[in-house]
Amino acid sequence: MGSRSEIPRKGSRLSREFTPNQNSRLFSGTVKVSEMDFTLSEEQTALQETVRRFAQSELPDIAREVEEKDEAPGPDVMHRFAELGLLGVNLPEAHGGGGMSHFEAVLVLEEVAKVSIGVAFPIFESCFGPALAIANFAPEAMRQKILPKVCSGDMIVAVSMSEPGAGSALTDLTTKARVEGDRVIVNGQKRWCSGAGHSDAYVVYCRMSDDPGAKGIGAVLVEKGADGFTFGKREHHMGFRGVHSADMYFDDVSVPAKNIIVPAGGFRKLMEAFDLERCGNTTMSLACAQSAFDYVLSYVQEREQFGKPIIDFQAVQLQIADMKMKLDAARLLLYRAVVKAESGLPSVGESSIAKCFANEMTREVTGKAMQLMGGYGYSREYPMEQKMRDSWGWGIAGGSIDIQKTNIASALVGRRFNQRAK
Repeated sequence: MGSRSEIPRKGSRLSREFTPNQNSRLFSGTVKVSEMDFTLSEEQTALQETVRRFAQSELPDIAREVEEKDEAPGPDVMHRFAELGLLGVNLPEAHGGGGMSHFEAVLVLEEVAKVSIGVAFPIFESCFGPALAIANFAPEAMRQKILPKVCSGDMIVAVSMSEPGAGSALTDLTTKARVEGDRVIVNGQKRWCSGAGHSDAYVVYCRMSDDPGAKGIGAVLVEKGADGFTFGKREHHMGFRGVHSADMYFDDVSVPAKNIIVPAGGFRKLMEAFDLERCGNTTMSLACAQSAFDYVLSYVQEREQFGKPIIDFQAVQLQIADMKMKLDAARLLLYRAVVKAESGLPSVGESSIAKCFANEMTREVTGKAMQLMGGYGYSREYPMEQKMRDSWGWGIAGGSIDIQKTNIASALVGRRFNQRAK
């Protein structure tokens, strides 16, 4: 390959090979995708294969270090992602992004997440996390200030929603932000923020008026290091190693009023952006399951018992077939949600169906894969136990499986359900 390894424009041919460690962007430009045809185009296939080669050649050693130390990838990894154009794939080019679609972002995220959830998490945040809320709803000055830094790997932005008494019941949140002249004063406590203590800035959901429920909620950007903004003890989870989490405390934290992303009454907008985050969550679930399946499919063809490969046993064949069917179904539901989102943001119904199915599917597929491997699957010397630990987290993060089912039912009947009514 020459000095650049860009994905070729429409009508050209992929005639170059990826060379690890070169300073180049993997792709640029916008690729269109048909709403109904999910067959990858030549450009999309080239994109997927190029990112796969990069991930499999450069990231395994980094992934092992992240898993062993439970620390996020360092700045060198972030800047490598930026050089290759992996951050902000679907953010506007005017703000430093790739200018591509959500569909291309899904393709990129899955290939990296197959290697490691922890290593892929910065890509997830830049393509499907809080960066999308800023890109869609924040004032232009904030977009110009924050998004180029996200895409260059110089800033990580996390979203801060949940509180000790407000998780699934998010509109019960009590963190307050009051406007005083040209400043916003934030007070409260947040919990279960992925990236807490490690990220550089936070999209903080808070109560910005005395209006009850969702009507009083907006969001403010708070940067790490602001006076009065502190973190509790870091938590360590069953999976998601390398993804920091901690309580966050806001004690009269003062930020400029220009840091308001959406004012009171903007909760619906914030949740529309969060519908796209569900697609990122779905992609991470799919990556856990697909990588587990790929590994176990090879394993059952090599592992012998009773004098023959275990794939020759019908019981194993049935398990493998069932896993493949679930994977394909999850992928199609994801593709439907992100493709329809190209005209805006995805519907809560379609994104919830994709997330819910993938969350359940990845637990089942990784569980079956572990069972097929027997003691090897349960050993930390092999990757399956990590895949299974990581897979369980996605059905909790970003809205639990049961909450997704409530969203689906709500979309079907065209109204929200009052969970507080007795």
